[in-house]
Amino acid sequence: MARQAAPRLVNVGHGNIVLSHQIVAIVALDSLPVKRLIESVKGSPKLVDATNGRRTRAVIVTESDHLILSSLEPATLAQRLLTDRGAHDGD
Repeated sequence: MARQAAPRLVNVGHGNIVLSHQIVAIVALDSLPVKRLIESVKGSPKLVDATNGRRTRAVIVTESDHLILSSLEPATLAQRLLTDRGAHDGD
């Protein structure tokens, strides 16, 4: 019987957790296309605000086309994601 791997999680700030294998992209909030993308899903369940009331610095795009707003820098999120994936490579 094969052992099923536990889901890998990544902290996106303020205790908010996302399944790491669902993340497609982490983008900065400094371009107009990204801001338009956020505006297009505002008010729908596809937008998840994980900023805890702080300034949005990164947008996480998932496989299911959800947008997750984070107050952490994209580089910080990428490092957490890479650290998480590297820690489980030996599984």
